Amino acid sequence: MKNLKKISLVVILMTFIISCTTMKNDANKAVSGKVESIESGKDGYTAKINTDTKEVYFATISIVNVGGPQNYKQLKIGDVVSLKGEIWKSDDENHIKVTKIVSVK
Repeated sequence: MKNLKKISLVVILMTFIISCTTMKNDANKAVSGKVESIESGKDGYTAKINTDTKEVYFATISIVNVGGPQNYKQLKIGDVVSLKGEIWKSDDENHIKVTKIVSVK
């Protein structure tokens, strides 16, 4: 009986780990578009990005998430950017937690 409980616990734990791993499948997606607005925050800023396909993304950019000050850039309204990071959706909004600023023009 104790072995059955241990096996059940291991199966539940493995299921949880696998489900958490598959939830992060958008971790390195790219977004490209034009910066329409910027809102400063405590640890960085959020840039509203309009893509060529008319999608809108709210890009959260901070020094910590891009790997340090050497990788951090302050975007400006009108910049055309390419960003990589973890994408998620909340209500009707698309978000990306930026882990890499690929290019700024």
